[in-house]
Parts: sequence; C-alpha cells; structure tokens
Amino acid sequence: MQKAIQLVFVLVISLLASAQLAGQTGNIRGFVYDKENGSPIMFASVTLLEINKSTTTNEEGFFNFSNIEPGTHTIYASYVGYDSATAIVKLKAGDLINKTLFMAKGAVELEELEISGKQAAKTTTVQISKVQLTTKEIKSLPSAGGEADLAQYLQVLPGVIFTGDQGGQLDIRGGSPVQNKILLDGMTIYNPFHSIGFFSVFETEIIQNVDVLTGGFNAQYGGRTSAVVDITSRDGNKNRFSGLISSSPFQSKILAEGPIKKLNPETGSAISFILTGKRSYIDQTSPELYSYASADSTNAGLPYNFSDLYGKVSITGKNGNRLNLFGFNFQDNVKYAGIADIGWTSTGVGSNFKIIPSSAKMIIGGHFAYSDYSAIFQEDDKRARTSGISGYELGFDFTFYGDNSEIKYGLEVNGTKTSLEFVNPFDVTVEETQNNTEIAGFLYYKKAYDRLVIEPSIRFQYYASLSESTFEPRLGVKYNISDRFRFKFAGGMYSQNLISTVNERDIVNLFVGYLSSPEEVLELNSDQETTSRLQKSVHGVAGVEIDLASGIELNIEPYIKNYTQLINLNRNKQKVTDPNFRTETGLARGIDFLLKYDRNDLFVWVAYSLGYVDRNDGDQTYPTNFDRRHNMNYLMSYDFGSDKSWQASIRWNLGTGFPFTLTQGFFQSYDLQDGIDSDYLTKDGDLGIIYADERNSGRLPYYHRLDASVKKKIKFGKYTKLEVVASVTNVYNRENIFYFDRVRYERVNQLPILPSLGVTVSF
Repeated sequence: MQKAIQLVFVLVISLLASAQLAGQTGNIRGFVYDKENGSPIMFASVTLLEINKSTTTNEEGFFNFSNIEPGTHTIYASYVGYDSATAIVKLKAGDLINKTLFMAKGAVELEELEISGKQAAKTTTVQISKVQLTTKEIKSLPSAGGEADLAQYLQVLPGVIFTGDQGGQLDIRGGSPVQNKILLDGMTIYNPFHSIGFFSVFETEIIQNVDVLTGGFNAQYGGRTSAVVDITSRDGNKNRFSGLISSSPFQSKILAEGPIKKLNPETGSAISFILTGKRSYIDQTSPELYSYASADSTNAGLPYNFSDLYGKVSITGKNGNRLNLFGFNFQDNVKYAGIADIGWTSTGVGSNFKIIPSSAKMIIGGHFAYSDYSAIFQEDDKRARTSGISGYELGFDFTFYGDNSEIKYGLEVNGTKTSLEFVNPFDVTVEETQNNTEIAGFLYYKKAYDRLVIEPSIRFQYYASLSESTFEPRLGVKYNISDRFRFKFAGGMYSQNLISTVNERDIVNLFVGYLSSPEEVLELNSDQETTSRLQKSVHGVAGVEIDLASGIELNIEPYIKNYTQLINLNRNKQKVTDPNFRTETGLARGIDFLLKYDRNDLFVWVAYSLGYVDRNDGDQTYPTNFDRRHNMNYLMSYDFGSDKSWQASIRWNLGTGFPFTLTQGFFQSYDLQDGIDSDYLTKDGDLGIIYADERNSGRLPYYHRLDASVKKKIKFGKYTKLEVVASVTNVYNRENIFYFDRVRYERVNQLPILPSLGVTVSF
C-alpha cells in the first residue's frame, strides 16, 4: 500500500509541474480523417515542421502535442497510400488549439516512403503481449467458407489455442474462455463465436481495430484473470450511401451505411449510420454440397444455423466530440438429429461517447450498455440444461496528455444476474441464481523518456455481493536498447467474479453458460475453508522485439500465469448437502515466438507457442483439456497482377493433441424413482462411464490443417466493385478428431475438405 501511495504522490507532482509549464507554452491537438468517408486514419504520422516534433494518431485518429513554444507552426500529416495534409496554426502562450485534418487517398502507394506510425509506437509504448489487428490483416487470411472472419485470425496468434472447427472456443495463454474478456465498443460479449468455428459474431467489414491482450494488461481492463480482446467498430460512411452484398455456400450478408447528416469539411461534424446482417444456411446447403461431412450422409449434413444483426449511429461534433449508439442480436443453433439441440441468443444495446472540451486539457470518455445472454442444451428424453447472464455496464474515464506522457483514470459499475439449472450424472438437480454488483476504479500512467517507457497502473475492484475487494497493482516497462532492439516486461494481479458452466472434462463444448462466484463459504483443495470467493491470478511476462531488417520483425515473449484460486462447479455432487463448488489452483507457463514480414505485396506470419497448463484439485496435478504443448501457425498472403487485383493466401496450423481422461469401464445406472418397487432386475439402466483415476492422462492425435484461397477484385467504377473468392478449407482432407463417443466406441472427426466460392458486390 505504501508503494501505491508513493506512486499517486509522484503522479500528482507531475500534474502540478505540467500545469505550471503549460502556462508558458501551449497545446495543439486534433484528428486526422479520411476525406472520402470521414473515417479516422490510425497510425498516421503528424509532425510540427518548424520544431521537427512528431507523434502518431491513435485508433480514433487523435493526435496531441503538449508544451509547445508559442509561434507559427505547420502541422504535417502523412500516411502510406494518402496524399499528405497540412495546416498552419498560430499558437500563443496558454493556448489550446484543436485542428481537424482531412487526407485524400493517393493515386500511387509508395511503400518506400511510408512513415509508419506503428513503427514509431514501438519505441513509445510498452505493447507487451499485445497484437493489434485491422480489417486489412483479417482479410489476409484464407477465407474459410468464402468469408474472412476475426475468429479465423485469432487462431493464428501466438499463445492462442482454438479447440476445434466445431464448437471451438479461445484459450489464451492458459486461460479458459470464461477468463477472457471480449469487448465490442466497450460492451462485454459473452459468447463471441458460433458453433461452427469459422465465424464470430463480428462482421469483418465494420471492424476498425482489434487489440488482443494475451497477458500482463494494464488496469484499464478488469474482471478477467487471463486475457482481453477489445474490438472497436467503425463509423458509417459520412459522405455517401454505400454498402455490400455477399453470398457463399456458408452464409449471406448485407451491409448498408451512409450519412444522416453529411460531413462538414470545416468542423468535421457529421451523423452517420451503419447496419449489417448475416445469416447462415450451411445446414441447408451441406446435404447437397458437403454430404460427406457427416458420419451418416443421410442426416442433416452440417447442422449449424446462425444469424447476426448489428446497427450503429455515430454523431461527431466540433473538435472531435462524438456519441455512438448501437445495438445487436446474435443467435446460434445446432441440431444433432436424435442426439441434442443446442442454442443461444445474445442481445444488447449501448452507447459510448468522447467529450473534448475546447479549453480543457483532457478528454472525457464514457459508456453504458445493457445485454442479455441465454443458452439451452436439450438432449433427447432428458431435462434441458439452461444458463443465462444479463446486466448493465457503466463507465467514465478522464485522460490527460502531457509531453510524451499520458494519465488516465476512471470509474466502472457493472451489475449482473446469472442463472443455471441442470441435472448431473447422479440425478441431482443443480440450480443457481445469483445477482452481483461490481464497482471499480483505475489509474493509469504512461511516460516515454529517451529510451525508457514506463506504464504503472492500479485497479481497485469491489464485489458487492461477496463483500470482497481487491487491490491490483500492474506495471509495464520497455527499454529501447537501440532503434532495432527493445526489451519489455509486464506483470500484475487480476481477479474476476465469473465462472463457467461448461464441463471441463470435455475438450469441445457447444453449451456455454456463466455464473457469478458463489456466496457460500468454499473449501480449499486442502479441505480448509477460504474467505475469498474470487478467481485470482498473477501474471509475469518478459519479451524482446527485434527489427531484423526493413519489414521483418521478431517478437519473443516468455510468460507465467499463476492462477492462485480457480472455482469450478462440483459436477460430481451426489446428494443435496454436498457443496456446489470446488476450488483449484493452476499454473500456465510458456514462450511465444512471432516472426512477421510485411513488405511490398508479400505478407508472411510465422507463430510458434510452447505451453504448459496445469491444474491442481488437491488430489492430483493434471494438464487442462486445452493444454496444447506445441502450436504453430504459418500464414502467407501475396498480391499480384498488373493492378494488384489478385491475392493468394495460405494458412497451415500444426498442434499437438489435447489431453483427455481415459475410460476405465462402464456400469448400469438406475434412477430408482419408484423406490423399492423399481424394476432393476429385468429393466436395463442407463449406461454410466467409469473414468480413470488419473485425470487427462491420455492424448488425442496431432491436429494439422491447410487452408488456401484466391481472391480477384474487379472494378466497375469509382465505387462499384466485385470480389470473387475461391477457397478450400482442409486442403489435404486431414481427419482431425472432433471427439470420441465412449458409449458407441466411435471416433467423430472435425470438418473434412470444404471447397467454397464466395461473391461480394460493394457499391
């Protein structure tokens, strides 16, 4: 606590010193937008020519210069593929000038002249355990099913394990899916992936930016103990109505966008909308196109059905003030004939805003959202499993920019209601309904010196239903040994009040539900009681960044995550008086390698992860069911043709097999519902499974898959364009295991070779 007080004291002194200096100098800030559609230009280089001082725009196109000497200054903005833009301002002592610049797309892209904002950010931000994605990177992947999707790209990131083509979920550096926070425009999305693992609920065409934080993230993010995926959607076109229509054997989609109030080139103000919807029909096309994809070609083929709808209205005012209003409805259904029906629905509405006072040296942000998620698993002749989570999220934050520094603090309030009901193998009904309110505050500071960058932050989290609070210090550091070689470190403490209802004995789960942490007193795995009912972890990550040559980057990151307390449902509860929950501890450690080449028309990505993920339940230490020891992804994309209208892409994934618990035997289980009159002599009981004592001691075979695609773009005018994509998923028809039916003693494989042809018309 004493160190935290000292940190706050240093931050206060820094603020006072900055305030006194600001009286003798001035500030210049603003936004850089695309002239054609009004969208922000991320990572553009912005320079004050007279003093040769440069910065880069952030994800919102925002730039800031602090403590600038009075005088006449020329603002010069540049970015590859765009004509440069300039503006002249006259700065007086104490002034705060807001300026908006618009950049037009250039006729020729000269990559040799690129002034990369991303390159500059490497030396001024820590960026450890962080991968930043845009629509361009996502589209560089082979388009499985004829459509590029974020779900496909996340699978190639170092440290990320995807559990399968069907029912796949993300496990990130030893964290299960419930330990990963997925955000869309500040709102938590509880199930972001459809049951067929190629597609997420996020429409690729509306993604502006994705930050994937695989560990060691700062105090701006809370409520999860492993990782964060933060997705920001773009605004609709602010100058003209536009859209696209797309179709493939897997799905169709439509997008429409345009101005409600056109962009004002003087102030940057506008009102625009964007609306997108997609619906799958692979369940209808697969019996004809992919009948071989089923174990029995007479059944329903690929029984997946989903639909997604997202809409957003963006209001941009003078000086970059903005308000976004959005809403969504996502649905997913799977019907395995004669086995089970599984489905979930997610709906939500929300808003976020940025206020940039014309005279105050701060930016005020905030968000509010309400969402509802419900899931059901209905097996034949058995009671349905149901789960749901609903609630609101509210937050405010304040950001101050200094000379190569940033201070941000905020307050968040979340309220949720969770529910679960199922019958376990011992015919005991488990039913839980919980309400929870969380209040959190955070303070984040960043300072870039000549070679050193520090990012200390602290988070205070209060869980009202548990009457429990946490103090979570975090730290990020980077040292620039040279322009081409950088060392970095991050670490911190994390907590969460959310547990998963999935059965972690199974490798693949299509039924995904959630519960708040229990209010009851828990027993530790050593049979001692614990007063804490939260899941907790401690992260430590180190790393080096090496720029091997122009366009070639190597990133190496060893990490460790100590899960000091994990809480799971007691699925072996045999009587009502048994506890509903059990505690465990866990340890994840490993090292990630990423080699990236991005130059001219060729993009190459090689990622390799070595990981060990163990849990201890008090009786034994065992590997988790997503403990993939070795995982490698190779991605290559090449643009060719006289006008670069062709693109060829391949992706190859190799991973060791997942652990599983071996079958030791079988038994007949009788429910004895009629008491002593139950007929257990002549009537057969249900077949029960006796599992081996050593948990997850078996290993499935290796997984590997090759995907490939070729795209062709055809222009019919300035805005009208046709894109045709021919793709093949699982090119050499590898028979990767999906699961093994223990009762029928049958192996069920993942998806076989799936060729596809997709067509997109944009206007």
